[in-house]
Amino acid sequence: MASRSSFGATPSHAALMDEVYRGQRHIYDFTRKYYLFGRDTLIAGLHAKPGARVLEIACGTGRNLAAIAKAWPGAQLHGIDISSEMLKSARAALGTEARLAGGDACSFDPQGLLGEPAFERIVLSYCLSMIPDWEGALNHAAGLLAPGGSLHMVDFAQLDGLPTPFAKLLRGWLAKFHVEPCSALPTVAARIAAARGLMLESRRGPLGYYQLLVLKAPEPQR
Repeated sequence: MASRSSFGATPSHAALMDEVYRGQRHIYDFTRKYYLFGRDTLIAGLHAKPGARVLEIACGTGRNLAAIAKAWPGAQLHGIDISSEMLKSARAALGTEARLAGGDACSFDPQGLLGEPAFERIVLSYCLSMIPDWEGALNHAAGLLAPGGSLHMVDFAQLDGLPTPFAKLLRGWLAKFHVEPCSALPTVAARIAAARGLMLESRRGPLGYYQLLVLKAPEPQR
């Protein structure tokens, strides 16, 4: 984990993300559709009812939130991102359709930034593999679930079903964008679920390319 924490403190990481995406944000959605698989599967499984508060952490360009608005009309959309550059694209894409704010995934205050203390649905899409303290970010997100809510994650898996040369090439390409697949994600998610009294569901995509996990909070007592 030492290499994951070498990005430095939050201000340094925010500056790094702005540097990475200052130009990339303009072509991000076009290029990422070729290798960020499983995102639409995650969105289809949200089952967000009208009025449900939906939060995407590290919302990037707003691509997923726009898709959520289309798939689940009436959901109240919220987004957080550490990169002010990405938020420019998200605001342009979403307008008043979502409430957006800049914040660190590991420590942001949802009430102060978004006016909500908890959410019925939370999305983490291909962001944990970019966050230095991804375990802290996941634990923080799990703590923001409303009763009966669910946290939905999609990210790179171990890539163990891919031919070795291709997997090595992909890892090298991802490293250029400070991405490191979280092979321990299922283990960490299980530990957080146990500590917080949540249910965990998980499955892997074809060839071990991506992993989908869901943490579910108990329904409120009546």
